[in-house]
Amino acid sequence: MKRSIMTKIVFLTGSIFLAFGILRGEAFEVLQKAIQICLECIGIG
Repeated sequence: MKRSIMTKIVFLTGSIFLAFGILRGEAFEVLQKAIQICLECIGIG
């Protein structure tokens, strides 16, 4: 029972932080950085 409550709390906290990051536009920022790293890795960027 105690583990189930803790799992729900962690899931809810993670969901809140995920939604907050999306609302701030962080998903776009992470994608841009990933593209830049990928291009540098293959020698184009």
